[in-house]
Amino acid sequence: MISLPPNKGKLLVAEPSIIGDISFNRSVVLLADHNTEGSIGFILNKLLDFNLSELVPGVEKDFKIYNGGPVEQDNLYFIHKVPDLIPGSIEIDKGIFWGGNFEVVKSLIANNLIFEEDIKFFLGYSGWDTNQLDTELNANAWIVIENKDNKNILQKNSTDFWKVKMQELGGEYLIWSNAPENPSYN
Repeated sequence: MISLPPNKGKLLVAEPSIIGDISFNRSVVLLADHNTEGSIGFILNKLLDFNLSELVPGVEKDFKIYNGGPVEQDNLYFIHKVPDLIPGSIEIDKGIFWGGNFEVVKSLIANNLIFEEDIKFFLGYSGWDTNQLDTELNANAWIVIENKDNKNILQKNSTDFWKVKMQELGGEYLIWSNAPENPSYN
């Protein structure tokens, strides 16, 4: 499989060989930024066992929270598809935006003006220093692919998202799509 260049808006799909890496095993990461200083992304498919109402006082809705990556896991981040409602949003690509005014987000949630299909919350992010991601790509730790789901990526089922991406890659990756998460269970 030939990987694409790691530009913002692309997806990083963990190679099956990354087994044993607690943070990135079977991960699909949306690259939110990639430049000469490094890269930032969010793991899209690592659902945590708590929700927004348990973390943010005053929020009464149970929006899911995902593990965005191993960096700054005590900070809350979000991506969304409603920049017209959230001032300060930064476009990632094709209708997906990062961040913005969190006080406005809380108000939108309280007034039922934003829904889980519009926004995804993360604790932490995935970060790479200058050339670190390139080094990992050269070591075949990741495959870079287009985000064909565009802004609908926010609604993808997190539990089988990596498996679906393996199936889409086809060829030698098909066998990995049905392999157990822990190879010793084989």
